[in-house]
Amino acid sequence: MGERKAMLILHGKQAMNEEVRSAVGGLRERGWTLDVRLTWEAGDAQRWVAQALAAGFRQVVAGGGDGTLRDVAEAMAQARSDASLALLPLGTANDFAKAAGIPLEPAAALDLLEQPARPVDLGKVGDQMFLNMATGGFGSQVTANTSEDLKKVLGAAAYLFTGLSRFSELQAASVELQGPDFHWQGELLALGIGNGRQAGGGHVLCPDAWVDDGLLDIGILPAPQEMIGALRDLLAGEGLFVRARLPWVEIKSSQGVDINLDGEPLQADSLRFEACPAALRLHLPADSPLLSRPG
Repeated sequence: MGERKAMLILHGKQAMNEEVRSAVGGLRERGWTLDVRLTWEAGDAQRWVAQALAAGFRQVVAGGGDGTLRDVAEAMAQARSDASLALLPLGTANDFAKAAGIPLEPAAALDLLEQPARPVDLGKVGDQMFLNMATGGFGSQVTANTSEDLKKVLGAAAYLFTGLSRFSELQAASVELQGPDFHWQGELLALGIGNGRQAGGGHVLCPDAWVDDGLLDIGILPAPQEMIGALRDLLAGEGLFVRARLPWVEIKSSQGVDINLDGEPLQADSLRFEACPAALRLHLPADSPLLSRPG
């Protein structure tokens, strides 16, 4: 392989993670040059990506949760660099990593730097890009309202706990979705626009999504006429979903639609999402379920 040199852009909360420190040390012992930069506030990830590319790094590692991955992936794609990205999953949910088959153990995750990078798609809305998923409806409110303290105690189960505790507040969103040969209008409880498959701590909204097909998967959970049962039962009801696979989709709502973009909240009356084929080179397991052509 080429030069064994990478920059790890690590979420500041993980600075004292001993497992991460050990994994970084192990990679260096194998001959890698691995520089580490910490993120503490908005804009840090973009600044470190720019520094890495200017210094000639050919590989970057995003260490953190789905939000950190989104920030780093977006910065690399916007720089139009052919440097590659690896993920060190350290979040509460790690939705993209779990769907992609990326190891959650730091040393095994960093080993993927030695696997060939694959071209993958990104999703785009306005001037923002995302790797995993955009969610709307009640599910995005749950993700936004789940406290950091609760996530520390319960892990990914915190999202379900928050959803069930707020179930009495559940309100359907009236929206219209339009794409090539696709139109849906009505009230929905949950919406997923996926490059990945799951969000919000393991809720699989787009079970057939691939990261390399040039398309976005759409999963719509229409609102039932009567709000019966628990959020868990609704999200498990696979037959209830309306699905599509599209190069772009527009969402409109007179009430405004709330979207969670891998942790980044968006709110607007009208949004257009589109797929950006092969916008990023990503280190994934050869047999990753998210690859349409594994190997």
